Amino acid sequence: MNNAMQTRVHVNEGVVTFESIQDCTPILERASRMHNEGFTGSSEMKYAGRIPDVIVEKYCIDNHLTFREFCVGQEHVKRLMNDPAMAGFRVWKGKI
Repeated sequence: MNNAMQTRVHVNEGVVTFESIQDCTPILERASRMHNEGFTGSSEMKYAGRIPDVIVEKYCIDNHLTFREFCVGQEHVKRLMNDPAMAGFRVWKGKI
């Protein structure tokens, strides 16, 4: 399963732009299977899910964060994981 994010660089008339691409379908399908099969972790340690790298990158850009700030600022992880738009990537559906 290769669902790694790829970055493409485009140069058009001296303007450089970057495009991040990731096939998120395998991540969605795996989360759905794990949820349906009850693989949500233990009562002491829940497996909430996996948010694709490309979505984390967009969140960081939109919120003017470095990746490090995202990782150490648990409020950002919680906000993203609890976002209803991310429900498909969640395995355990409880509030983080």
